[in-house]
Amino acid sequence: MSSKLCAVIDYGMGNLHSAHGALQTVAPDTRVLVTSDPETILKADHVVLPGVGAIRDCMAEIRKQGIDQVVAEVRKTKPLLGICVGLQAMMDRSEENGGVDCLGLFPGQVRFFGNDLHENGEHLKVPHMGWNKVAQVAHPLWAGIADNSRFYFVHSYYVQAEKPEQVKGRGHYGVDFAAAMGEDNVFAVQFHPEKSHHAGLALLRNFLAWDGQA
Repeated sequence: MSSKLCAVIDYGMGNLHSAHGALQTVAPDTRVLVTSDPETILKADHVVLPGVGAIRDCMAEIRKQGIDQVVAEVRKTKPLLGICVGLQAMMDRSEENGGVDCLGLFPGQVRFFGNDLHENGEHLKVPHMGWNKVAQVAHPLWAGIADNSRFYFVHSYYVQAEKPEQVKGRGHYGVDFAAAMGEDNVFAVQFHPEKSHHAGLALLRNFLAWDGQA
């Protein structure tokens, strides 16, 4: 059995089975565990923070289970990947559910696309659901992935970063938004790499091979 361990944090909010399956597929020699146990998470070589659903519920469970403290520790020492609402939870605050304070790993806000989103005279549906290009900013997790590759998104809220240098991927859907954020040993994406075919699997493979150095 491999000595490498990847922990997918289970706090009751996330598409854990598909994330687990994709990670295990791209790195069969790595042990991938879905777990809520702080000790196991802190022992892992790589950690994934997934998330789906409303940010209020996600943050309530994260705080209730002490995952906020675990993430703060992980952030100091090892590669950490946020996925979808996992990215939004890493920001300062989301305006969803009347306004929710988040983990504050990245300065910035999570904004609603709005009910009257238009582009070139066309009304855009919210949530933003489907395939969209991501313009890359140089980072090890993009290795071997063509710039402007398409990834699969499902979200009604988007990240508005305060520090442009932390934006590692840019998307556009009526407005420009941060599709990927990164600093030091933390990387997070708005899209679902586990549902994004070859490009998404390549990103997960890159994450599991990443030593946390930008």
